[in-house]
Amino acid sequence: MTLKPDFTKSADGLVPTIVVDDKTSQVLMMAYMNEASYQLTLKDGQTWFWSRSRQELWHKGATSGNTQDVVAISIDCDEDTLLVRVNPAGPACHTGHTSCFYRDITLNQQED
Repeated sequence: MTLKPDFTKSADGLVPTIVVDDKTSQVLMMAYMNEASYQLTLKDGQTWFWSRSRQELWHKGATSGNTQDVVAISIDCDEDTLLVRVNPAGPACHTGHTSCFYRDITLNQQED
């Protein structure tokens, strides 16, 4: 049995993809894959995503050089979310931070 994401579960054909540093287990980013970007990731061995804002395929690091070499891909029990373990060649975040998750929200804070 070959496992693959069920791209038909969402109207836009996208599955959330969580990217984790294989060495540190730090969550680096969350992006979306469609079937084309998933197939490119499998073929190329580097992460490819679907850019919702630009409506195009996006090879992570194509312009910045901060590519991500895929070590392993896991799929959740519903087959609609991916966890991708990578060896990053630089920061994952466009701000230059190692991870896109570099800001903490304080619990019990009041909205203004």
